[in-house]
Amino acid sequence: MRDRRFVALHRGGPLDVNKHRLLAAWAADCAEHVLPLFESCRSNDRPRLAVETGRAWGRGEAAVGVAMKAAVAAHAAARAATNTAATEAARAAGHAVATAHAADHSLGAAIYGVKAVRKAGGDGEAERAWQIGRLPDELRELVVSALALRRTTRCP
Repeated sequence: MRDRRFVALHRGGPLDVNKHRLLAAWAADCAEHVLPLFESCRSNDRPRLAVETGRAWGRGEAAVGVAMKAAVAAHAAARAATNTAATEAARAAGHAVATAHAADHSLGAAIYGVKAVRKAGGDGEAERAWQIGRLPDELRELVVSALALRRTTRCP
């Protein structure tokens, strides 16, 4: 079940376009932070292009359809990766750019970013703290509460 707080105004929800674009920029930050875990294992540039496209959408410079194609490409790169940290990093990029289509994909960028760090043997809690530290003040309560809700309602 979708968190209604992430439904865009034009779809009958409460999320205005400015906050939607801020979520896209934050999701791109989360994905870009772990992108080296993909790039160190694979030479494919689709996840990086996905992050760049997500940022472009956040600035109003790319259409949602272009973002969706970039998301599909990043997820294809994730499926092709053989290293699990690389797979999760590419998934983070796919979710970051998919935020243009549905704002709650921004949470996926953060979640897969933490998974990528953990798969690489890093500190997932430190990564989550970094992500939260990057949140604009006007999004903090929304995102932190949504991430907490996901941890309590989904199986690990």
